Amino acid sequence: MKNVGYYNGEIGPLEEMKIPMLDRAVYFGDGCYDATTYANNRIFALEDHLNRFYNSCKMLEIPFPLSREELTAELQKCIDANEEDHGMLYWQCSRGTGMRMHNFLPDDVKPNLMIFTVPCELIPLDVTFRLISMEDTRFLHCNIKTLNLIPSVIAYQRCIEAGCQETVFHRGGRVTECAHSNILMIKDGVLCTPPRDNLILPGITLKHLLMLAEKNGIPTREEAFTMDELKEADEVIISSSGGLCIAAVELDGAPIGGKDPKTLKTLQDEYEKYYYADTHPEG
Repeated sequence: MKNVGYYNGEIGPLEEMKIPMLDRAVYFGDGCYDATTYANNRIFALEDHLNRFYNSCKMLEIPFPLSREELTAELQKCIDANEEDHGMLYWQCSRGTGMRMHNFLPDDVKPNLMIFTVPCELIPLDVTFRLISMEDTRFLHCNIKTLNLIPSVIAYQRCIEAGCQETVFHRGGRVTECAHSNILMIKDGVLCTPPRDNLILPGITLKHLLMLAEKNGIPTREEAFTMDELKEADEVIISSSGGLCIAAVELDGAPIGGKDPKTLKTLQDEYEKYYYADTHPEG
């Protein structure tokens, strides 16, 4: 199969899979998800993504029943069923299936697990992004990888309509993150990221970039910065599971970045090596 679907143990072609209308993901978005890539049939940064997924379940008070080992086995089944040896891996858990009610379901109703794998290429590191900005009107639990993504969907649609690749959210002057990515900047040789508080998703790729920076002697700083400071940054970086360290060159029609290509290239090269080592442990 080229696109593999999974729902509560059943595997089949993604385009043919069905879920119950009463799954709470359908009418409440009541669940959480995670996503990463795989290469050489190996899941990239698995432990990091499992940590975030189980933490999201905990914060939403969803009693996800599978152990880490059991969930990993189900994820691997979907990867093994895909005819491509690399791609995108997505999984989500909803609170369960039941008649629509705002309170939680009875304790004997089990959460639902959905998984899919599709062929997908990483965004080449020599690609650059154009950005637009938008006031961040999302809720105050952006650190949970919840299924409620309507504000992000609308924001991403606006940037596509503008011929750009991402939307930068800000709350007042403070930069938070992007529609489906994290944002970092390099200023005076320092890699800067907004605080990983409740206003942004604690990106796995962001975590890796901070780690790789420190390993290579690049200072890091987690501190709020403004849109004006972002516009004056030496480099602006967009990071996600599908685009590990992508340079942004335009924001709201004005040029940005392009002043510290050496530090940027170091991060890109180091991440490329880190990704390969994790997905090709045999060398």
